[in-house]
Amino acid sequence: MKEKVLNMTEGNPTRLLIIFAIPMMIGNIFQQFYNVVDSVIVGRLVGADALAAIGTTGSISFLFFALCNGIGSGGGIITSQHFGAGDDSQVKSCIANTAYIMLAFPLVVGTVAFFLAKPLLQLLETPEDIMHDALVYLQVMCVGLVFVSVYNYVSSMLRALGDSKSPLYFLIFSCVLNTILDFVFVKYLHLAVFGAAIATLISQFVSGVLSLAYAIRYNSYFKLEKKDLKFDMNLVKSIVRIGIPLSLQFSLIAISCMALQRVVNSFGAVAVAAFTATSRIEQVIHQPYQTLSAALSTYTGQNYGAKKNDRLTLGYRKGMKLMAIFTVMMLPIMQVFGKQITAIFVKDAEVIAMGAKALQITSWFYIFLGIIYIVRAVLNGVGDAFFALLNGIVEVVGRFTVPIALTTIPMIGLWGIWWSVGVVWFVSALTAWLRYLKFKRKLA
Repeated sequence: MKEKVLNMTEGNPTRLLIIFAIPMMIGNIFQQFYNVVDSVIVGRLVGADALAAIGTTGSISFLFFALCNGIGSGGGIITSQHFGAGDDSQVKSCIANTAYIMLAFPLVVGTVAFFLAKPLLQLLETPEDIMHDALVYLQVMCVGLVFVSVYNYVSSMLRALGDSKSPLYFLIFSCVLNTILDFVFVKYLHLAVFGAAIATLISQFVSGVLSLAYAIRYNSYFKLEKKDLKFDMNLVKSIVRIGIPLSLQFSLIAISCMALQRVVNSFGAVAVAAFTATSRIEQVIHQPYQTLSAALSTYTGQNYGAKKNDRLTLGYRKGMKLMAIFTVMMLPIMQVFGKQITAIFVKDAEVIAMGAKALQITSWFYIFLGIIYIVRAVLNGVGDAFFALLNGIVEVVGRFTVPIALTTIPMIGLWGIWWSVGVVWFVSALTAWLRYLKFKRKLA
């Protein structure tokens, strides 16, 4: 058991964050590779319209996934706090009770989502020439929601215990499988968008089943006895108290992305394809921020449970430094090599040129994106449910208002899509930082 967990309540915070974050970063990159492979293969083998069809479903898929993943994240936070406090019995109870929620919730959400797919695509004013492919891809993703949730549940529990390595292995395997199946279904069986969706579905299923089987076999905390399986209403309430605001936070962010997607769709298929390409690229850019955030959230949860408040501030400062280093590294790459990076996804020259300029715009705002992730990690780690909701509301208001305002200015026009992304990052970062200052005063 000891070698499968990492106690982050002792030792150098920078070293602990890096040790924990590196496997997660590799794993998250492979997870994003699902979408990237779909986009590259479909975009280059089928065409820009097919790429746009997959891209226009992204914000809606994120909404459905967010509803489920927030609950899993809430369970992970409670688990990390009990682990930090050294309460093994409560850790096992958290694992069991989070599982009950995570098995039922995705089935309900996935079923509802399947039937809402077309109305939501219509609400986003998805261009008619890509509507059919977009609907096919989205509905297959709805069917696979439960498989994604199984993997995310297991990985959330393992990471709460400090194990960020095990989930990586299954993602690598399923990513390779996804790539092989993409080629088989799209290139050789000519199933186009449907083939890419089925390949992703199968890969997610394999990842979820294998990760669960591994955890039960090799992690002692997953070896549950009858007493551990007892339904604990108080524990469920604690998980839901944190998980629901997190779900709302993620969902509101997803809704805000849908609002932005609606603006993008109004500019036609070329803009949609360019936005899809830049979104896929920035999903990869998000990964170091997300993994550092996840590491810091686990670190914070464990130390908060252990009542070591002095280490919370220290972890925050070290996280900020690591984030700043990555930001400084990525800015010149996006500024100089935007065309080459965008060309990975699509052959169309107009889309490549638009995507390159878009990356130059948004990359100036990466520092604010990083601040959001660092502050969110600390506040989520201590169970600040109000911040989660506040952060989501800020995103929604920004995405609904800023893109419309900027794109209507003649001298900005289309580019307001990407300027709005940066502006919303800035406002969200400022809100998060102010909330952190209030929390820090409570610790003093």
